[in-house]
Amino acid sequence: MAESTTQQKPLVGWDKPELDLSNADWQSSSRGLGDVQIAFVEGFIAMRNSGSPQSPALIFTPPEWGAFVSGAREGEFDLT
Repeated sequence: MAESTTQQKPLVGWDKPELDLSNADWQSSSRGLGDVQIAFVEGFIAMRNSGSPQSPALIFTPPEWGAFVSGAREGEFDLT
């Protein structure tokens, strides 16, 4: 199967830089459970799926990361 030659366009309203994550120090949870890893890079927080590290990472500003963590702690994302 031929590889796609189309380029991905930036998201509308995307205001974050293209970060070089090739040497990022990816960290798993303290227990090593789950599939999420984070790295602190150039003042931003990157989050990726450790089971698919070649997939794009989500990039958060510190305020966005704080809101995400607070929401998770308060159960905002729990399935009910």
